[in-house]
Amino acid sequence: MNKSMRYSPEVRERAVRLVFEHQGEHASQWAALISIANKIGCTPETLRKWVRRAETDQGQRSGVTTDDRERLKRLERENKELRRANDILRTASAFFAQAELDRRLK
Repeated sequence: MNKSMRYSPEVRERAVRLVFEHQGEHASQWAALISIANKIGCTPETLRKWVRRAETDQGQRSGVTTDDRERLKRLERENKELRRANDILRTASAFFAQAELDRRLK
């Protein structure tokens, strides 16, 4: 498989669900990951990451949930845009203030 290949959300959800359903049939969760990863065509490490993310989202594992992560990214992007707008406004304000000072002196 191509290393940069993306899997659809449906494939990810199905694979994670299969791990949760069949991990009791294997000696460990890792054994279940290997078995299911081979069947769906991804690496066990990729599937392990999907399972860890699902466990975090379900509250079974500590960490930042996907919703919180997306919200944080959105807020950081908005913050960056607001800082850029403030810089533009500050520069424009300084420009017009200087222009006003120059006009009064003449």
